[in-house]
Amino acid sequence: MNVASMLAAIILISLVLYSLLGGADFGAGFWDLMCFGKRRESQRELIAQAIHPVWEANHIWLILIVVLLFAGFSAVFSTFCLALAIPVYLMLLGIVLRGSSYVFRAYFTGSVHTQLYWGTVFSISSSLTPIILGIIIGAISGDPVIAHEGTSQNGFLATWLYPFPLAVGLLSLSLFGYLSACYLTVEAKEAALKDDFRNRALISGAVSVVAAVVTYILAGVSAQGIRLGLLNSPWARLTEVGAAISAIVAFRALWKRNFRVAQFAAAIQVTLILFGWGVSQYPYLIRPDLTISNSASPAPVISGLLIAIAVGALVLIPSLAALFRVFKADRKAISTGEFTPLF
Repeated sequence: MNVASMLAAIILISLVLYSLLGGADFGAGFWDLMCFGKRRESQRELIAQAIHPVWEANHIWLILIVVLLFAGFSAVFSTFCLALAIPVYLMLLGIVLRGSSYVFRAYFTGSVHTQLYWGTVFSISSSLTPIILGIIIGAISGDPVIAHEGTSQNGFLATWLYPFPLAVGLLSLSLFGYLSACYLTVEAKEAALKDDFRNRALISGAVSVVAAVVTYILAGVSAQGIRLGLLNSPWARLTEVGAAISAIVAFRALWKRNFRVAQFAAAIQVTLILFGWGVSQYPYLIRPDLTISNSASPAPVISGLLIAIAVGALVLIPSLAALFRVFKADRKAISTGEFTPLF
């Protein structure tokens, strides 16, 4: 494996981590929108408690992806910014609105109406952003996305506003919602809340299976390259089988109320789905012209980036592990009455 392929693999791993952590937060925002019934406020309180301590930290993986594309694959980055300008801007807008509205809802206590307004903005932006992320992934995997001399060759809408990317967008939302619901079954302490999110996990998991089938069918029409990659690559087939087995294990665990197993199985399922996409997309970063080799920066630049990533990981990974450990442990201690404040 050359240095450019190593950098592309790190970008894929970063996308997986962003989906498992940040994606689950987006899914929690979707469930915040869908809260109903007599336990509605309890459900929203659980969601807030689950994502509040560390939710902003999860965006570091998206920032890493952007930086690595900009420095390591500048041609790909420029094509993103030109041919996919509209969905990229919509995704960034959704992230900003989600973050700001969450803070306004959490800390503005002067008006219940205002809190409800910002809560609605938070929930809607959390629901739309993963759809846009999926649309972007679908667009670079399907029909040509070509930008030349500052203009999109296929038009700024034709590059992404067609059935296959839209189906991938809905698949992304259903997977994030499924992942989040599985996580929340573990976070919940009350049996009734566990069952609420168990039911949501089962429903969203079933929807994700249907969305995956529809996406596969549409790929035969407008994304034949990615479909052939899924069919012909033995590694892609292996990830498909692994994802299917993980889904069965997760559904069985949810049905048996073994929520910890369901949480890990769902995370493995999403991981394998993304790895399968990456393997079937290889060696392309954006079909049909931009590959890892012809869009990579000079080898010294790539090598420097890999060294910087290795050094940064020595700081980043232990710091994130400590962040999760401290804040999650403190929240659990508070909920059980065992927390002792430092001051």
